[in-house]
Amino acid sequence: MNAIELLTQDHKNMRALLEELSGTTTRAVKKRKELLEKIQTNLTVHNTIEEEIFYPAFKNSGDGKDDAQMYFEALEEHRAAGDLVLPDLLKTDADSEKFSGRAKVLKELFEHHANEEEKEMFKRAKALMSKKTLEELGEQMAQRKLELKKRAQAG
Repeated sequence: MNAIELLTQDHKNMRALLEELSGTTTRAVKKRKELLEKIQTNLTVHNTIEEEIFYPAFKNSGDGKDDAQMYFEALEEHRAAGDLVLPDLLKTDADSEKFSGRAKVLKELFEHHANEEEKEMFKRAKALMSKKTLEELGEQMAQRKLELKKRAQAG
């Protein structure tokens, strides 16, 4: 599986989890907590493999200001979702209306980020990188993803 296919599959899985979370009510405390745990693990793993492997390869392959801008914007969107909104949501009572609102904000942030990557960054990456390079990146990312998931389950 190449890098773009792997990341697109991650996006699909995250969208499904966030959609399910958004559809819960204040009475679904246990379900919300279970979903939030999955979302936290998947988002952390996804952001890590993008930041450690895919984004640097994209930036190094880029040939202009637009590529660098896409790179830095993607990093900031990770920061907004992973470092600001998600930790806030994790501290919010699962039976509160605030939880619903914050879950919706996380979902919208993620969807914006994933859509932008899929329509712009991934399209550009296909133009900048060879199929072989994208395959190699995909292998590296799949391996790193396994390591990170094992560490999350152990810890």
